[in-house]
Amino acid sequence: MAERYSSFETGGRRWLWQRITAAFLVVVLAFHFFLLHFVHHAADVTFAMSAGRMETLSYYSLMVLFLVTATFHGVNGVYNALINQGLSGQRKTAIKWVLVAASALLIVQGIRTANAWAGLPTF
Repeated sequence: MAERYSSFETGGRRWLWQRITAAFLVVVLAFHFFLLHFVHHAADVTFAMSAGRMETLSYYSLMVLFLVTATFHGVNGVYNALINQGLSGQRKTAIKWVLVAASALLIVQGIRTANAWAGLPTF
C-alpha cells in the first residue's frame, strides 16, 4: 500500500489555511462572475464603473482581502509543490524568501492599484 505523503507539516496551520483560502476564493470568484457576467455584462463594464465600485468601502475591502488571500493561496501552493518535488536545504530557504518577497511586492502593487481606482492616495 502506498504511503501518504504531504509537504505540509503534521499539526501545521499552512494546510488548514490553504483550505480556508480555497473556500474563500470560490465564494469571491462566484460573486465576481455573478456581478460581472450576469448583473453587468463584461462588454458593458467600463473603467468608470470599476472605479465606482472600488469607491465603496465594502467592495474595496473585499478586493484587497481577495488580493491577499489569492496571493497566499497561490504562493503557498507553489511552495508546497516545490517541496513535494524534493526541494530542500539552502534552495528551500532561498525559494521561500524569494516567494515571500514576490508576494510582498504583489500585495503592495495591488493595494496601490486598488487605492488609485478608489481615489485614495497611493504610497
